[in-house]
Amino acid sequence: MLKKRIIPCLDIKDGSTVKGVNFEDLKNAGDPVELAKKYEQEGADELVFLDITATIENRKTFEQLVKDIAKELSIPFTVGGGISSVEDVRKLLEAGADKISINSSAVKNPVLISDLAKEFGSQCIVVAIDTRQVGDKDLVHIRGGREATELNTVEWAQEAARLGAGEILLTSMDGDGTKNGFDLCITRLVAETVSIPVIASGGAGTTNDFVKVFNETKATGALAASIFHFNEIGIQELKQQLKTQKIEVR
Repeated sequence: MLKKRIIPCLDIKDGSTVKGVNFEDLKNAGDPVELAKKYEQEGADELVFLDITATIENRKTFEQLVKDIAKELSIPFTVGGGISSVEDVRKLLEAGADKISINSSAVKNPVLISDLAKEFGSQCIVVAIDTRQVGDKDLVHIRGGREATELNTVEWAQEAARLGAGEILLTSMDGDGTKNGFDLCITRLVAETVSIPVIASGGAGTTNDFVKVFNETKATGALAASIFHFNEIGIQELKQQLKTQKIEVR
């Protein structure tokens, strides 16, 4: 069985780390390079960097910032935002990313997943899925959560895996920033229907939220932002708590 991963996330806007609630009301959360150093020292298993306005602003990810952060890390580093081609990925890998995350571009052009997997290997390709409940349906959202699609979340996760994604980063927009706990229902559904690792994201507020997502779903990783940025929970403290619950962590 894969050991569980604890993954801090840097949501980047205008070169700074930000955090909001339900993808809105963004507040500054600190310098991304300093936060990366902190998480490296605290024992994070991976770090995710998401340039959350790159797609909206129709530009590429901040390459220099990726380089600056990568210099501070020995743990796996995933970068996303504004990626739409093989060349985009090549540049970010050269800048120091270990994996890349695609969302809107994959929805608009699913063949991109296959193209990138063939070029760089599936282990390098993370498909990020922002999901929100609309009526009785779980629907995929794109463009930083601003635009709903007709895609069913579970079906899109299955399609992404079939096309060559190596991992799913599943963010519950309803849970994002609320600290009310991970969305166990959609996480369970997705993780049980794909054969690739699933990272749960959106809603972490307590150590018990991590215990629940690992005990009650097949997620292999759990991602959080504000609770780590603002020192509400320490990564080492969290890992110790998980171990006392017989949850194997790295």
